[in-house]
Amino acid sequence: MLELPPLALYIHYPWCVKKCPYCDFNSHEKSSSKGYIEALLKDLDQDLDYIQNRKIHSIFIGGGTPSLISEQDLSNLFTELKQRLSFEDNIEVTLETNPGVFEVEKFKAFKDIGVNRLSIGVQSFNDQHLKSLGRIHNAQEASEACTEAAKLFNNFNIDLMYGLESQTVGDCLIDINKAIDLKPKHISFYQLTIEPNTLFAKFPPSLPKDEDIWQMGEQGALLLEKYGFNRYEVSAFGKPSKHNLNYWQFGDYIGIGAGAHGKITLADGQSIIRTLKSKSPKDYINQCVKTIETIENPEFEFMLNALRLKNGFDELLFTSRSGKSIDVIHDKLMHAKSIGLLSRNNFHIKPTSKGFNFLNDLQELFL
Repeated sequence: MLELPPLALYIHYPWCVKKCPYCDFNSHEKSSSKGYIEALLKDLDQDLDYIQNRKIHSIFIGGGTPSLISEQDLSNLFTELKQRLSFEDNIEVTLETNPGVFEVEKFKAFKDIGVNRLSIGVQSFNDQHLKSLGRIHNAQEASEACTEAAKLFNNFNIDLMYGLESQTVGDCLIDINKAIDLKPKHISFYQLTIEPNTLFAKFPPSLPKDEDIWQMGEQGALLLEKYGFNRYEVSAFGKPSKHNLNYWQFGDYIGIGAGAHGKITLADGQSIIRTLKSKSPKDYINQCVKTIETIENPEFEFMLNALRLKNGFDELLFTSRSGKSIDVIHDKLMHAKSIGLLSRNNFHIKPTSKGFNFLNDLQELFL
């Protein structure tokens, strides 16, 4: 029997100033967003039954570049959200932003509206690397945006990429040290990957050698942990984000916006569904179509997510979130343990250091 997990809200804002060549998210260069707030609210209205008397414990506004939204539109959106939803007293509200569009007065307004955490897409503090990534900001603008964010918000994240064209291990560590000096509460540190249907897939950049990329990841993680940014997930260091943790622990979230996904445990206690909304912003504004599919193998979906957490999970969480007995994966757990990828002690399961380093291999065991 499934138990209802915590509930989050994801809001997708699909526009940005310029599409980056590595980006495979549903983002589009800025056009008219007229009618989008109204469409978001209509979208939410059709998902209200999924709330099932739960309060919203986190909101994540992603994109695209959602900081392009006007203060008035964000204010109107939150006014309407609060009429439809109950927020936890200590709700986390994260908004993604790009250093190239950081406006101090605008972000003061965002804070007054309810945003209490920023996620800043820096990616690098090296102008050459920023140019190769197609970013619209430079290193100085990145530093200035983070400095101003620290004055306004008690909690902000810096996104950093490694494995970039012409990047050395030393370059990578310089980026990390610069991020640490800006005193964020959280740093997302992840490898550039070439995704299908991106400009980089069509015109691949010349990336560093695999050994150098490996060293960037290893030495970067050690440096972050040395300065107190504890690694709680594969690419996440520092004060854990409620929204991120909910996702990796297979919690529920309503997803609204063009191309937004949601994951919901139904009240019958028997099934879990995923929702997907119309991907084209124009179609979404005109008439949002919701697609629903049942998650057929929740035990695998749970493991795919939870194994990314460095400290693992309790067996009771597996049962309550997947609705399955831990016995259904017993043989796979024993195999993973026998080859040194997993530990299982006192009803707690976690990746070993080897399993964490070879996460894809570990996850594949549960397919």
